[in-house]
Amino acid sequence: MGLDPDPKRLVFVGGLHRSGTTPFAKVLDGHPQVSGLVGTGVREDEGQHLQTVYPKAKVHGGSGRFAHRPEAHLTEASPLTSPANAQSMLDAWVPFWDTSRRLLVEKSPPNIIMGRFLQAQFPGSGLIVVVRHPVAVALSNKKWRRLTSTNPRKFQSLAQMVEHWLAAHRVLAADARHLDRLLVVHYERLIGSPEEELRRVQEFLGLEQPIEASRLSASHGDPYADRWASYESWWRPGGWQRRLIGSRHADEIAGFGYDWADLAGFSRPAGPLGLTATV
Repeated sequence: MGLDPDPKRLVFVGGLHRSGTTPFAKVLDGHPQVSGLVGTGVREDEGQHLQTVYPKAKVHGGSGRFAHRPEAHLTEASPLTSPANAQSMLDAWVPFWDTSRRLLVEKSPPNIIMGRFLQAQFPGSGLIVVVRHPVAVALSNKKWRRLTSTNPRKFQSLAQMVEHWLAAHRVLAADARHLDRLLVVHYERLIGSPEEELRRVQEFLGLEQPIEASRLSASHGDPYADRWASYESWWRPGGWQRRLIGSRHADEIAGFGYDWADLAGFSRPAGPLGLTATV
């Protein structure tokens, strides 16, 4: 359908690293009316790595750090906002979309704090953010980094990663009232009630056919509950971190719908991150 897609066809997916954005984006890409970026040759087919308009998350410290950097929070006031830059971003992404499909998806973690910028660049586009329990995200990032990096400068404690989660989601909550098309999807509901949660996504995107839920199952759930529970013992290496997170952040975590002590404890919050959708 041409090399200049209508901005209303664009759907951005964001969410902190290890929150489930990749499996979610793949499920969307499996719908006959939706195309994600494929065959890009960059990590996780993320659009941030293809474009040259805005800095990638790693420039701002990468996973576990970028949301602490004010300059990473892009809005409509950013000097990067311009028709020329919007076209440059499209030019980087279009070759990797199937533009014959109605909706075109770009997934990158930092989109969680870039919604206002993306909306200004592409009026009428949508933003879907995947949110997952902050402790699960922290534990998953710790495991991921042990497997992928031996750089001591990338070390962060569980408490520091939870603090980063809170920083990112504070920004998202504050930005929500400025976003015309925002849907917050909770990872726990994607895994526990995939048909119901994907029905919300279908309605938000205006898709005629249901989104296939078979790729989402309990196998994608959190394998970290037992580890987190084991940290209740003071002598475990993570025991101090567990107590620190509980004493400092229990109330704020609860405000986002999560029980800091129980990875299975979730109830949809009443605030901005509990919105079914803004359309």
